[in-house]
Amino acid sequence: MTRTTRAQTTPRSPTIPATAAHHARTRPDDTAIECGGRVVTFREFHQRGEHTARALLAAGISAGDRLAYLGQDSEHAYDLLLACARVGAVLVPVDPRLAPKEIGHVLADSGAALVFAGPEHLADLAGIGPAEADRPTVVALDDAGDGTPTIDAWRATGAAGHDAPLPAEPGPDGELIQLYTSGTTGAPKGVVLSQGSFWAIGDLLARHELDWLDWRPEDRSLNLLPGHHVGGPWWFLQGFRAGATNIIAQGFEVERVLALIRDGGVTTTLVVPSMLRFLLAEPDADAEAFAGLRKVVYGGSPMPEALLVECLKVMGCEFAQIYGLTETCASAVCLPPADHVPGNPRLRAAGRPYPGVAVETVDGDGRPLPPGEAGEVRIDTPAVMAGYWNQPDQTAAVLRDGWLHTGDAGYLDEDGYVYLHDRIKDVILVAGENVYPAEVESALRTHPGVADAAVVGIPDEVRGEAVRACVVPRPGARPTVGELRIFLRDLLADYKAPTDYVFLDDLPRNAAGKTLRRQLREG
Repeated sequence: MTRTTRAQTTPRSPTIPATAAHHARTRPDDTAIECGGRVVTFREFHQRGEHTARALLAAGISAGDRLAYLGQDSEHAYDLLLACARVGAVLVPVDPRLAPKEIGHVLADSGAALVFAGPEHLADLAGIGPAEADRPTVVALDDAGDGTPTIDAWRATGAAGHDAPLPAEPGPDGELIQLYTSGTTGAPKGVVLSQGSFWAIGDLLARHELDWLDWRPEDRSLNLLPGHHVGGPWWFLQGFRAGATNIIAQGFEVERVLALIRDGGVTTTLVVPSMLRFLLAEPDADAEAFAGLRKVVYGGSPMPEALLVECLKVMGCEFAQIYGLTETCASAVCLPPADHVPGNPRLRAAGRPYPGVAVETVDGDGRPLPPGEAGEVRIDTPAVMAGYWNQPDQTAAVLRDGWLHTGDAGYLDEDGYVYLHDRIKDVILVAGENVYPAEVESALRTHPGVADAAVVGIPDEVRGEAVRACVVPRPGARPTVGELRIFLRDLLADYKAPTDYVFLDDLPRNAAGKTLRRQLREG
């Protein structure tokens, strides 16, 4: 049987609000957040969280209620996250790249009573909901000039209007965040994660005195992944817990990010491999530019070995790879820095489970497989999700017998290192973002000139994978690539849209009618 030690119960660690209060007492004037030229100290961060919590209560928000954040990453997102942790509400970060229809689905499914939105999204929000009464209250992240209250004014007014003591703080098991990830049926699912999920891996590393991943009070931690991606809040909260300064990049503009690393004193960051490729391609990307880095953590898509070797040579710092899902709160497996040696065959591995996390591979009947034999990867971790929001059947299908079934195919070696193969669920990883074929196929089939469609991932040197659409036109129709691209703009986020098109007379299928995706990838 191929598995590690079964996951163990971790000790309860301080909550996010308790950590904020601790930092406010012990390092009040140190910088907690830098974002867009703005600086927030730990004292200010704690105070803003308390004021925002009071404003939420004044707005009628209570434990279990959902509120959405739709906009560019900023200190406001983490003020809201801290306030949610304080009152037991749940933050729903929404991908700002989604089409209006997709945004509407997330807001309707979550039942968000409040939406904090960038000015550029206010017009889209005005049309969401079949009736005025069904629409959530909207607060602008910046002055839109249309009378919509800004978050600063909303916070000040609400906090002043709520003088009663704040309720007892929820414990680590309290729900904190709801992140939407597309399902194989094409319908996005809300993954619910607790406060404790974000602390769990750090607790395991500390208990076993391992520095595979580590954050220090003196770190200047660069946040490159967006808040709607599990890696974004996960990375922020690790640095925050340690008392580090979190630098929020607000998007990946390669020249600006390189300047932040070179001139901003960045010591550690979390990236997807395509970011590293873009950084190294910059003319000024030499050893001096990366001299301040001590550790880079990467994940989200496969790392080409040649790119990794180049990174090790040019950047000259430690590297660690993580593998996990939104459902495992970002990370369940790690390839430690010690394994990052050019020529080491383990560079092809995703990593090894953290002590206290169990991983095994199983066959189609759920039977554990021996080392070297590929099957479905399943994980037992204390960081596991609470479940999918309002989808008990989907939750039960994934969480079975104490394991989270990943839908990923792979094998373990004799030493417990995990090697990933194709993905059972056919998810396509575009620069670290999940794209599910069924969602794109459903959108394509709504075009009047499309009879059928299948979507597969193909290798892409820059983004890891790209989306290929295999389209069967309706009789007499001749849809063009340009027409289909324009058509999908209002239905899908840009990263989900196919970049490669193939037109076929029919799709290859097996005797059961299942599309033979492997043929489409290879054809």
